[in-house]
Amino acid sequence: MRAQHADAAPGPRGAAAGRALAIGLINGLWRTRVLGAWRMPAHGPVILAGNHSHNVDGPLLMGTAPRPVHFLVKQQAFVGPLDPFLRSIGQIAVDRENADRTAITAALGVLERGGVLGIFPEGTRAGGDFAELRAGLAYFAVRSGAPVVPVAVLGSARHGRVVKALPPVRAKVDIVFGDPFTAGDGSGRRTRSALDAATRQIQERLTAHLAEARRATGR
Repeated sequence: MRAQHADAAPGPRGAAAGRALAIGLINGLWRTRVLGAWRMPAHGPVILAGNHSHNVDGPLLMGTAPRPVHFLVKQQAFVGPLDPFLRSIGQIAVDRENADRTAITAALGVLERGGVLGIFPEGTRAGGDFAELRAGLAYFAVRSGAPVVPVAVLGSARHGRVVKALPPVRAKVDIVFGDPFTAGDGSGRRTRSALDAATRQIQERLTAHLAEARRATGR
């Protein structure tokens, strides 16, 4: 992968600081059980693909992944003081309704630099079951050649009694990492048919991992 976008990527120190903050946050609020984190490659570019059923899924993955993660985050979250904060911890604002060249360049730069790019391929909070995937994940996986690591977040969608927008304090949340895989046919082609095929392949792998994670955790 040619290093043509790395200069546009957010710095790795920010993501490392975000990971440290997330570790403190989740350890203070919830009981997390992490399974299979050793499956994530220790070096080189990685795409972390997680299901998305609650807003805390991002911080949960930032604090439990063995490496700092740069997430693609909807641009609507970058408002007020959250804008400089999210950027300072290495997160990438993305316009989900249009082709966002700035976000695409930054995301590819993360991978070119050998970092971890986090994506919720459902695009927004949904059923958390990978029933509908956007093509963005396939594009990044096929273009970069980076392995995709599926991860399931289970238990985050419960509502607390004190703060209903958050899971109950001290609730148990399971984070299950799966085996890395390479998307596409290896040709690097990014035609519509090639990306559609890669999206179907990714959906099958992510759905299978989620089912296995549920069996393993009893959720």
